[in-house]
Amino acid sequence: MSRVLSVSCALALGATAVAQQGSAPAALVEIDRAALPVAVTDIVGVQQRLFRDGRVFIGGQPSEAAFERFKALGVTVVVNLRTQREMDNRQTVPFDEAAALAKLGLEYVHIPLGGDDNPWTPAAVERFALALEQHRGPVLLHCAVAWRASYLWAAYLIRYGGLDLDAALARGRAIGIGRDPLEGLIGRPLKMEWADAPAAVSPVPAVAAKP
Repeated sequence: MSRVLSVSCALALGATAVAQQGSAPAALVEIDRAALPVAVTDIVGVQQRLFRDGRVFIGGQPSEAAFERFKALGVTVVVNLRTQREMDNRQTVPFDEAAALAKLGLEYVHIPLGGDDNPWTPAAVERFALALEQHRGPVLLHCAVAWRASYLWAAYLIRYGGLDLDAALARGRAIGIGRDPLEGLIGRPLKMEWADAPAAVSPVPAVAAKP
């Protein structure tokens, strides 16, 4: 299985068990299932791409000026999936994101994904769900170029939004999930299927919204 397919299955694994038990928590965001995520073009300073799906912005690394724009649009929390090593590299991120957001009065939620120290697990989806529970307005989810963010968003929609695998991945592909290279090499599309799942997955605890 290629890296892209492995990542997708790892993120969605917990969702399978929950769906089988019929106990998935209610979605914390409303999306238009008849339309794919919408590209946002009026915010400059976001690396590669930026989309909006319901009340969630999904994109690449924003600049300091872009964060100010997000605040003006009502965003109160920023969820960052980049690793600490990435964020400490001042050649690629020339400012301290946590400090910049604190100065703006925005909450910073760091859920690093990538490498042996930051595995792709259902716990990452749960932490994102908690951030959405605590902040009922617009939310920004970002990584470097929206690739990891697209996968996390798709996994969230499976686990909490009631979407099936194909529907969730279609939304992720509309943002930043690319075709698996193996499809190009063999000249045929790949179909993803669920792997065996654990017997149970703990539900995400409810968190009261901040006043």
